[in-house]
Amino acid sequence: MNPRFNSASLPIQHGDFGRGAARDSDWKQREALLLASYAMFGRDSEGRRYAEEPHPYRGPFQRDRDRILHSSAFRRLSGKMQVFTGDMGDYHRTRLTHTQEVATIARTIGRVLRLNEDLIEALALVHDIGHPPYGHSGEDALGECLRDQGGFSHNRFALTLVEELETRYTPYPGLNLSREVLAGQDFRITHDGAAPLLEVQVVDLADSLAYNAHDVDDALALGLIQFQQLQGLE
Repeated sequence: MNPRFNSASLPIQHGDFGRGAARDSDWKQREALLLASYAMFGRDSEGRRYAEEPHPYRGPFQRDRDRILHSSAFRRLSGKMQVFTGDMGDYHRTRLTHTQEVATIARTIGRVLRLNEDLIEALALVHDIGHPPYGHSGEDALGECLRDQGGFSHNRFALTLVEELETRYTPYPGLNLSREVLAGQDFRITHDGAAPLLEVQVVDLADSLAYNAHDVDDALALGLIQFQQLQGLE
């Protein structure tokens, strides 16, 4: 045992966790302390399609993040290509690792700007969850197959997944995510209405930063392009 660590000094009494040591007011206090006035506060969320009791120690956007992370649709991203196929090696990104990089970049930007990092992470984790296999080529092929039905959009399918097809929560279809996360994904489809939340804009920026950098990085590693070819590009 580390001699500097003494569990008896911790301010936790036996049974605290069973009684719900943390309260919903705790995350609200953290938000009040850490977030800027222009951030999206969990207390101001418009709620969910199916009403739920507040969680004792997780805010609404943290619950969204956890539900997305534990969904089967999110796990399937590990087997989906970003740009290059799996037979070309194991160095390059998959749709899952791209999503993780977007979430990391977006959270860093959000922390600097004092935005809601839980909302940012939820938006980042869900942003590509509707992608089919084979990247954008797969999306184009599905679009052609479904042309008479209006085509195929991975952004629209993401909403179908989280609102209807995921079945982890039996009282209702889908993941029952907050309206803010759904609205953020919907804006990626329509680009209509008022300017989106700053958290949505940060994720959109982080997505561009991630793929603009790692698509080139992967191509360099695979020998498809040479560094000299990039010199002088603006």
